[in-house]
Amino acid sequence: MTLVAIDADVLGRQRTGDETYVRNLLVELAALVAGTDLRIAAITRRPDLVPPGVEAVELGTRAQEIRMAWTLAQALRRLGADLCHTQYALPLRPPCPCVVTIHDLSFERRPELMGWKDRTVFRRVVPRAARGAARVLTVSERTKHDLVELYAVPPERVVVTLNGVDPAFSPGRDEARRNYVLAVGAVERRKNQLAALAAANEVGLPLVVVGPEKDAALAAELRRGGARLEGYLEPSRLADLYRGAACLVQTSSFEGFGLPVLEAMASGTPVVTSNVSSLPEVAGNAAVLVDPYDPDAIADGIERVLTDDKLRRDLRGKGIARARQFSWEASVRRVREIYEQVARGKAHVSTVSVEP
Repeated sequence: MTLVAIDADVLGRQRTGDETYVRNLLVELAALVAGTDLRIAAITRRPDLVPPGVEAVELGTRAQEIRMAWTLAQALRRLGADLCHTQYALPLRPPCPCVVTIHDLSFERRPELMGWKDRTVFRRVVPRAARGAARVLTVSERTKHDLVELYAVPPERVVVTLNGVDPAFSPGRDEARRNYVLAVGAVERRKNQLAALAAANEVGLPLVVVGPEKDAALAAELRRGGARLEGYLEPSRLADLYRGAACLVQTSSFEGFGLPVLEAMASGTPVVTSNVSSLPEVAGNAAVLVDPYDPDAIADGIERVLTDDKLRRDLRGKGIARARQFSWEASVRRVREIYEQVARGKAHVSTVSVEP
């Protein structure tokens, strides 16, 4: 029996994409490992959010630095884990081989978009995790390219496992007009919500923003400009907002993937998104791509979606088809294969001690 311990500390912490990733990873793994010799344990402060079929291991912490430097490694030893799976960072001196998921390197490519404290921490822990893990998982070819170029990680050690779409997101009835523009993502500078607000105002529609408020000053500025901030929402409520929106405006200046693009497409909602980073890779030919630094271009994209019925129908059809190409089940099957490969060869994998 092989025990894989997954660091699921993000559960219940409104961590948007990171939490969505771990939640779906656990749900799909529970189904995939049933009746096999692979056991899955989730190490988390919220065992109540761990799905059936996965062992919940409660691990509280007063500080994330202490958790990664000490208590997580202790928990892995107590469990007798054969493999651990984390996001962005490895525990200090892990007792078993590790797989790490790195969603993006925005703090390297666009450092000005992150606060100095977070940027300093990421620049210390992420390169060491990328070089010390037995395998690095990422969610786009763009991030794989960045890992190879910036950290000299051998390409054969980086595996792209694309995100999927939650079943909660499905098409509603198509209507000619909707009365708001939607932006989804944490309220922070790199999501570029001020440009989305300027564009929405230009076409005469209000902007609704869904996501936790990471930047209080930016949130206040958005409210002053007339945006309605909904905060973090569960998938069922978010799905309703997607279906009711004139379009999704996802004009981030940097993304490792861009889950809202797929969620909107799955909901039958037209998408206006950035022509930079990984967003064109995710959107394919099923969205209007715009310069995220040009509010006039964003406004023009929204206007086209609102006024061109043929374009809207085309985007709706292409978007639904595009979203169906992204499956959590297929992605997690690949993750499971990686677990098995690393576990089989664990005697030959060097476990690297990573300083905090």
